[in-house]
Amino acid sequence: MFTTILVIATICAALTFAAGACVGFGLGCLAAWSTVAQLRAELVDAVWQLAHDPLTGLLNRTGLHSVHAAATGQPQPIIVMLLDLDGFKEVNDAYGHGTGDDLLIETADRLARLADANGGSAARLSGDEYAAILPVRDQAITDLADRFTNALAEPVKVDTDTGPVMVAVTASIGIAIVGNTEPLEDTALHQADTAMYHAKNQGGNRHILYTPGMTMPDRQHRRGSRLRDLRHSRRAVGAA
Repeated sequence: MFTTILVIATICAALTFAAGACVGFGLGCLAAWSTVAQLRAELVDAVWQLAHDPLTGLLNRTGLHSVHAAATGQPQPIIVMLLDLDGFKEVNDAYGHGTGDDLLIETADRLARLADANGGSAARLSGDEYAAILPVRDQAITDLADRFTNALAEPVKVDTDTGPVMVAVTASIGIAIVGNTEPLEDTALHQADTAMYHAKNQGGNRHILYTPGMTMPDRQHRRGSRLRDLRHSRRAVGAA
């Protein structure tokens, strides 16, 4: 009888140990899975941040390069737009950076919707300067550009320290139509930047298509720095 009880007790102890080991293993697996899931989420977030602007959620310059690289596999040329807001500094100075940020975000939302509706992608490059890459379709470039110009000129409701106000800014837009294998920085954005300079110089709130032979003054003969100057400055710093 005693032997039987001892055997039963031994079996029960073994089962209890095994059950505990299984539970411990299961909890360990859950903890490991949770860690893996967290690391994966952090990796996805890090990759997203590399290609996106943190304020507006649009693509940044790196993301725009990725879109351009993907477009090189398509047979048709692409439209590259460079957009600079007219009057943004005045709004920012009058109402503060918080209001300025709200305006940048709303501009980004409008630009993203327009680009998406036309099969393209939008990016914020710096400050109040944006870009878009779009496929060439069976529509007049001027009609497409008019939609961008008009949409960005619509008043925006923003919050200020004294309450909500309606503000309106416009955009100077430079447009380049290039082969999809042309370098983004040295050709596409350079041509769009040149055309945008002329749009800005003619009073803003307009779009201009780049044409061969179009130029703009070098840095010392024009007011303010242009996107092209900033790109070359970054390259010089990187090469140093």
